Amino acid sequence: FPERCAVIHGALRRSWREVYGRCRRLASALERRGIGRGDTVATMLPNVPAMVELHFGPAMIGAVLNTLNTRLDAEALAFMLGHAEAKVLITDTEFAPVVAKALALAPVKPLVIDVADPEGPNAADPGARQGSIEYEALLAGGDPAFAWMPPSDEWEAISLNYTSGTTGN
Repeated sequence: FPERCAVIHGALRRSWREVYGRCRRLASALERRGIGRGDTVATMLPNVPAMVELHFGPAMIGAVLNTLNTRLDAEALAFMLGHAEAKVLITDTEFAPVVAKALALAPVKPLVIDVADPEGPNAADPGARQGSIEYEALLAGGDPAFAWMPPSDEWEAISLNYTSGTTGN
């Protein structure tokens, strides 16, 4: 149902056709930045349109999606970024303070991409940007006709999840 509504976020409406094109742009843009099969793409996002696209785009290039719990502290986030060997972190400007601390502590230095959700706090605050590029600019550089490939094996990872109830690393 390509013309049916897939995303509703404030005044924004996107069809499944639009979401599919954006996912292909995302996959293409990530691949152009050297992200590929087995690489971890971490996210620190609330339920925003970019999160929907991230559930599909990285898998289109064989990358692994690692959604981080938005309620965790900087130390836990830094551990997860390092343990997952995150190559990319896509983060909402809403979480700028904790993300800045986590990035300072993390043993990895991922490409950081900012999502400035117009419905959320800090969207207009340039000081809340942690990354070198904004999500929409990243997508603008991607190909909506990107020829993606499904996983080659059913055992190939497409997501990495950490529980938050443990008492240590």
